[in-house]
Amino acid sequence: MGTQHAITALRDKRGELTGQIDVLQDQLRQAMIDLDHVDATLRLFDPDIELDEIRPKPLPPRHHAFKGQVTRAILAMLRSEGAMDAKAITVRLMAERELNTADKALVKAMHKRVGAALRNARDRALVVSETSAKGGLLAWSLAK
Repeated sequence: MGTQHAITALRDKRGELTGQIDVLQDQLRQAMIDLDHVDATLRLFDPDIELDEIRPKPLPPRHHAFKGQVTRAILAMLRSEGAMDAKAITVRLMAERELNTADKALVKAMHKRVGAALRNARDRALVVSETSAKGGLLAWSLAK
């Protein structure tokens, strides 16, 4: 009976991965079409351009946030939820951005980022912190 559950779980996982591969292949196909269009447009403006000389730009990591994005997300969270501790904010922010909450290193990095954003917002008088009844953690809320 136990092997049947394992087989079912593995079949589900295989279906999930093949679906993900299909989506990625579609994205790759669309990126290739877009690249061809950009190349053709570049050649209209500069027929002698050497496209191989243009270096690819690396993508930022998925957990990368643009300037102010974390603070905006935190303020929106505090507006909708009320007072929250930094750990709850971190978990919620990671869930909203579809990041892996089981990755301890990523959770630690995000927790540091959230803490820095909260302290910065407190220095700018956007949020206030007070010790909560739950375990002595700081509860953060919007400034009045």
